[in-house]
Amino acid sequence: MNKEERIERARELHRQGCNCCQAVVMAYADLLPIDGRDAMNVAAPFGRGLAGTREVCGCVSGMAMVCGLTGHAADTRTLIEKFRESNGDIVCARLLASGKKPCNELVAEAAGLIADMI
Repeated sequence: MNKEERIERARELHRQGCNCCQAVVMAYADLLPIDGRDAMNVAAPFGRGLAGTREVCGCVSGMAMVCGLTGHAADTRTLIEKFRESNGDIVCARLLASGKKPCNELVAEAAGLIADMI
């Protein structure tokens, strides 16, 4: 899949009901060393800012999971900083309060950042 396909896949998964973390992770399911069901289950509690606490954005957690599972753990901080630079924060509650981008756009951006990195 190319970058645009991964971005659209993440958006579509989110529209279908996946949380932000799941949508980002599953956009890269074909590259992960675990099956899709396990990836969905692992990512499930990281949505809505870590189990609904509105802390670290699920998109950010999803990027970290994809990096770790694909052998790019060293790139995680760079991705996080790019996400923060673009959006002003990585905390779910503050991202939502800013109203700058809806979650579906943040999901798409995270998927695109991963594509640029790996």
